Parts: sequence; C-alpha cells; structure tokens
Amino acid sequence: MLVLDQLAYRHPGQPTGYAFSLEAAPGEITAVSGASGSGKSTLLDLIAGFLAPSSGSLTLDGRDLLPLQPEERPVSILFQADALFEHLSAASNVALGLPRGTDKAEKDAAVTSALAEVGLPEVGRQRGDTLSGGQKQRVALARTLLRKRPVLLLDEPFSALDDATRAAVRDLVLTLTKREGWITLLVSHHVDDIDAVATRQYRIAEGRLLLS
Repeated sequence: MLVLDQLAYRHPGQPTGYAFSLEAAPGEITAVSGASGSGKSTLLDLIAGFLAPSSGSLTLDGRDLLPLQPEERPVSILFQADALFEHLSAASNVALGLPRGTDKAEKDAAVTSALAEVGLPEVGRQRGDTLSGGQKQRVALARTLLRKRPVLLLDEPFSALDDATRAAVRDLVLTLTKREGWITLLVSHHVDDIDAVATRQYRIAEGRLLLS
C-alpha cells in the first residue's frame, strides 16, 4: 500500500500550500483529478522525489520513501509526452529499463518479450521518431515492465491519443496494473479515462485530496 499522510509542500510565493493524504493499493488504479493548477503535478513530483515536502510522510508497505533520491525510489513515470529517445530504436528504448550490465542475450530476450506483451513485437528496430503516439506510449509501458518497480505514476498519459488508441492503451495499463500488481496513480482531467479504469478516485480542492 502506498500511503501519503499530510504530505505538505508550498511553492515559493504561493500564499497557501498543499497537504496531501492518500492511499493506493496494489493491482488498482487510483485516480486524481482537479482543475489546472490545482496541484496534480506537484503531487506526482512529491511522490517521485523531485520535490521535498516540508512535513508529512510517504510510505510504501511501511517503508519510508522520503530519504530516497528520485533514482532510488521504486517508482516509474509515464507522461503525456512520452519520454522516448527518438534517435534510438524502440528496442533500445525498452532496454533502458534493464539494469546496467545485463547480458546481451538476456537483454534481447527480455526486450522481445516486453514488446510482445504490449502488442508491438514488430517495431523493435524502428526509431522512436517513426512511431505513432500510441506506439510510443506502449513502448514506454514495455520499458516500465522491465524496470519492475511497484509504483507507476501516470501524468495525463492518454491525452495526446485519438479515441481508439486512447481506449486501447488505457485498457493495456489496466491489464498490466492488475497482472503485475502495480500501484498505479493516474492524474487526469478526463472523466471518461478515470471512470473507465479507476478503482478509487480523489479530487484536489484547496490543496487537499478528497475522496470522490
């Protein structure tokens, strides 16, 4: 269980700050909605370690995550704009999810399997800049599979996709979350996306998280 308890932060010059409390369970998608500027990205940055809270706690199965640097946290992030290196092949992008020093044969097998899992067994040799938006998001998910981190943060991951692709990628995220036992936190202002996949829903109002 991922638990935030009064995790507090105030941006410089901001008259009032945030105090986030939330629980998110494995195998479920927990959604957070809110108006633009309400603090959705701040919430994700606090969990990922890009921002340091002034007080409160952040734990995963009872383990304190706050002392950990961003690269040490058991967290993967998928943004609205994919984070692929466009000059690299899809396979090379996926392979970035593996530990350094992984044997080549093991790496090739893991990448092939991950691409097949997300329905893209044929795109391994294609450069990132030749892929469609939906393919890029699937490649990013394949990389997440190899990272084997229990927490997945999604920052408006479906917004740039057309309706058909959006539904397909959304369903894939839900399937992988259940199968892998991820604790998935979805930040979105799209009600349709939230209603389609979320087990638990919060909204941000006046710097607080409220159960919907």
